[in-house]
Amino acid sequence: MKTTTRVAVIGGGVVGCSVLYHLTKLGWSDVMLIERSELTSGSTWHAAGGFHTLNGDTNMAALQGYTIRLYKELEDITGMSCGLHHVGGITLADNRDRFDMLLAERAKHRFMGLETEIVGPEEIARIAPITNLDGIIGALYDPLDGHLDPSGTTHAYAKAARMGGATIETHCMVRETNPRPDGTWDVVTDKGTVHTEHVVNAGGLWAREVGAMAGVYFPLHPMEHQYIVTDDIAEIYERDAEHPHVMDPAGESYLRQEGRGLCIGFYEQTCRPWAVDGTPWSFGHELLPDDFDKIGESIDFAYKRFPVLERAGVKSVIHGPFTFAPDGNPLVGPVPGLRGYWSACGVMAGFSQGGGVGLTLAQWMIEGEPERDVMAMDVARFGNWISPGYTLPKVIENYQKRFSVSYPNEELPAARPNRTTPMYDIFTRLGAVWGQQYGLEVVNYFAQEGEPACETPSFRRSDAFAATGREVRAVRNGVGINELQNFGKYRVAGPGARGWLDRIMAGRVPVPGRVSLTPMLSASGRLIGDFTISCLAETEFQLTASYGAQAFHMRWFLQHEKDDVTIENISDTRTGFQIAGPKAREVLAASTRSDVSDMCFMDVRRMTVGMSDCIVQRLSYTGDLGYEIYCDPTAQRQLWSTLWAAGQDHGMQPFGMRAMMSLRLDRFFGSWMSEFSPDYTAAETGLDRFIAFGKSTPFIGRETAEAERATPPARRLAAFEVQAGDADVHGYEPIWLDGNVAGFCTSGGYSHHAGKSIAFGFLPTERIADGLEVKIEILGQMRPAKLITAPLFDADGRRMRG
Repeated sequence: MKTTTRVAVIGGGVVGCSVLYHLTKLGWSDVMLIERSELTSGSTWHAAGGFHTLNGDTNMAALQGYTIRLYKELEDITGMSCGLHHVGGITLADNRDRFDMLLAERAKHRFMGLETEIVGPEEIARIAPITNLDGIIGALYDPLDGHLDPSGTTHAYAKAARMGGATIETHCMVRETNPRPDGTWDVVTDKGTVHTEHVVNAGGLWAREVGAMAGVYFPLHPMEHQYIVTDDIAEIYERDAEHPHVMDPAGESYLRQEGRGLCIGFYEQTCRPWAVDGTPWSFGHELLPDDFDKIGESIDFAYKRFPVLERAGVKSVIHGPFTFAPDGNPLVGPVPGLRGYWSACGVMAGFSQGGGVGLTLAQWMIEGEPERDVMAMDVARFGNWISPGYTLPKVIENYQKRFSVSYPNEELPAARPNRTTPMYDIFTRLGAVWGQQYGLEVVNYFAQEGEPACETPSFRRSDAFAATGREVRAVRNGVGINELQNFGKYRVAGPGARGWLDRIMAGRVPVPGRVSLTPMLSASGRLIGDFTISCLAETEFQLTASYGAQAFHMRWFLQHEKDDVTIENISDTRTGFQIAGPKAREVLAASTRSDVSDMCFMDVRRMTVGMSDCIVQRLSYTGDLGYEIYCDPTAQRQLWSTLWAAGQDHGMQPFGMRAMMSLRLDRFFGSWMSEFSPDYTAAETGLDRFIAFGKSTPFIGRETAEAERATPPARRLAAFEVQAGDADVHGYEPIWLDGNVAGFCTSGGYSHHAGKSIAFGFLPTERIADGLEVKIEILGQMRPAKLITAPLFDADGRRMRG
């Protein structure tokens, strides 16, 4: 066995073999895979082998499309068969909400270039004649859906990798993974030790155990999953063509042809987690005992939807475990805090996503970053707060909701409340309706007496609409108060802090007492953060960004850290409030003995507010006159009492994130992971106005930024006023121009201040002009829209800056 290699991939399932192949495809041949048993051991060998492109995240859908197209390439390279069956598939909708979801997905597919289509009952009967159409409104048809041979496909990946120079070592048990001081690793096996620059955890069912060897907790859990293969069915084997896939969300089932019969699997509500305290190393090619009681209700429903099943005998039952993350997406990428350690775990849909996962990880490792935004499956989307106690109920919830309608405003209840601030009980008494971000309870809005205590999920304007409007008006007409906990916050200090920031950030680093806004760019010039930099002293800075990107941003910071700089995540040790609105200055003045009359826009000062030592900065994401007031969490309740008491003379009202996201529309403020993400550059989004091109520092991403300054990008972000009905833009709706899809929306909503529906989206740069008329497709309806360039509130910035 080899004793040195550039990359050691642990795990010989479809994902591990895909990673190995893609490393060789991108040029690294000194790579090896280590498998404790045979290839496909674990979940791969008993998978149903279906593949599809449907995914609520457009980048995940694109990677699934790549995976499906890759199989023909593998066959051509290796001469092996993947057992491909491109039969197409339909996803059924039996109610308005399910149909709305399919309409929204079809709209996304338009600008992605996917040839899906909405079909009605008559067309469904032609495509999938075994379907009982009672109650069916329509369906989404995808010609790329199909299935394959799991074992053959995995071995094709393996052969292609070997052809590229890779080594595969089977029947080799990994015992330890030990880091060396230089960042390389010793992978200790029962056949000897392998020294490697990179370790990839593709352990599948054993990913938790493999991660534990390196001292890492991976938030994963296996779930029991069962599908049935029937005996021969005449309505199937007498057809001229193979029957397509049918996904029936109402019945929580998927169905396809298997030989002369059918294969049907279920995501039942009475689901069962497996191996709660750890996956046995002895498990491999075994199955779990049949359990028809667990899927009894699902089978009864399936008999009604597909009556041929009731007359068919059962040929075989496949009951085995699959591993899920809390949100159902894979965990991929460099593990925060561990140099040279990579994750390729939790890929539940291995034959839909495995190719894309392998490509992404190989690009990341070899080229420094993947070609597209992969935040939806980045291992850094979970922080170090996550625990097995949180993971288990979330995985169960995700399994149960595998085929449920996914609403843009839905707040899932499992494992909540988990993390709360000192304000939780106070806000609850005030009527808070809670959401969550990064495990933290965050107020969405405040319900008054007689209003629902929770928001009903919907693709249309929800029952939070009135409350959100009330809070927006409170800010614009008086003063509102909102908690600051859900901002990511970092302390950067030391003699080299200014120089480090000058290189890591594209914008200007402010002088003491001032604040600046700046994009943070990747090496290729794409956005990986939009930050506020507050200079508290010449050698001390506070950075503020998205709360949910903490692990993502800290990973980047630590990858570029210097000896004379200290970088500390203080997101949960520095909290506070923002106050905003025309009366905000009066409230702050009444709460402190410091003179705030001369505090200019983008100033930052230390001052005592009430009894609390605070950092106060003059800015607000609401786009109004406002202040951000930071304090220690132990002082937060006292700070609240001070500000709340001072605010009563000015009609102060609390407001939540629903109002915040409406208020930001008025000033055309973008949002992280909507307008700003690793899919876009600063010039495309308008953040290039914050780049300090005049500084001499070779900041990261400067080359691309300079190139786009000389030659404007092909597309730019714009704002639109939409003649919407009862549904606003949420994101990824296509923008039609001259009868063709010319762009797509990034986010939108209703401006309660202006009384208008607003959308943000990309269009070709040469077509952007004030008043341009377009159409935006919202839930299947073409809605007239007009491009606007003047902000809806405080267009000259007089109130915000005054």
